[in-house]
Parts: sequence; structure tokens; C-alpha cells
Amino acid sequence: MFYVYFLKSTKEPNWVYVGHTTNIDRRVKEHRTGQNLSTRPYLPIILSSFIAVPTRIKAEELEKYFKKGSGKAILKKRILSDEAVA
Repeated sequence: MFYVYFLKSTKEPNWVYVGHTTNIDRRVKEHRTGQNLSTRPYLPIILSSFIAVPTRIKAEELEKYFKKGSGKAILKKRILSDEAVA
């Protein structure tokens, strides 16, 4: 199983990081301990949400989608927003 995950910074509320992995616990731990240069300036971070998908190709496609234009807008408005919870 592959996971597309979304991290949010507790000090930069509009910042979101999107990544993919096969081991979500290990990967989030790496981010939280500053091992990732892209997320280190935004520590502390939290795992906001994730999506499980069956293939690496699908995970890569979703990661790219959520990092760009309309995908980023949908991510922030529909997935990560507190208002998205019904």
C-alpha cells in the first residue's frame, strides 16, 4: 500500500506539504525530527491527513495533483479544512 500524506505547520498555518511513502509512520517521524530539508523550517508539523492507494504510480499522480493549482485548492478547501468535516 502507498500513502499520499499531508503535513501542516503549527507555526505557518497556510503552509502544507504533500508527499508519498510506503511507510507513513517512519516518514512522518523523519519530517518531525528535521531530517527533511523541505519541512525543517516549518517545524513543528502535524500529520493532517493521508490517502491510501494501491500503486506507486497512483501515489505519484495524486502527489503531483495536490501540489498544483486546482488540486492544491481542493486539498485546502475540501480535505484539510475544518469545514470539510460533516
